[in-house]
Amino acid sequence: MRIVVDMNLTPTWVPYLQSLGHDAIHWSEVGAEDAPDTAIIDWARASGRAVMTADLDFGIALARSDATAPSVIQLRTGSTLPGRVGPLVARSIDGARADLLSGVLLTIETGRVRLRPLGLDRTDQA
Repeated sequence: MRIVVDMNLTPTWVPYLQSLGHDAIHWSEVGAEDAPDTAIIDWARASGRAVMTADLDFGIALARSDATAPSVIQLRTGSTLPGRVGPLVARSIDGARADLLSGVLLTIETGRVRLRPLGLDRTDQA
């Protein structure tokens, strides 16, 4: 899985995800720290990467635009450190791999994981 990790998550996610076989990069390596979410979304879409974030705005922005890419991996856990929630995130990404390739919002919470297809015309496929 190709993933760009948002600024609001620690760069230590990159080696953690890479150790699991993912092609991961932190946004700070490719873009401005104060870039708007739309710039990250556009870059991720053009680069064929999912966005991993703890920011709820990404899902909202994609829903409003009716976009079908990029997929968003949204952490809504008490901790967002790989040492605390890494195994949960890893299992969730692995379980949703095919969906992430087709455009979804993957919300990872402590105790549950939710998938929502991107694009209004695809909501009845959930």
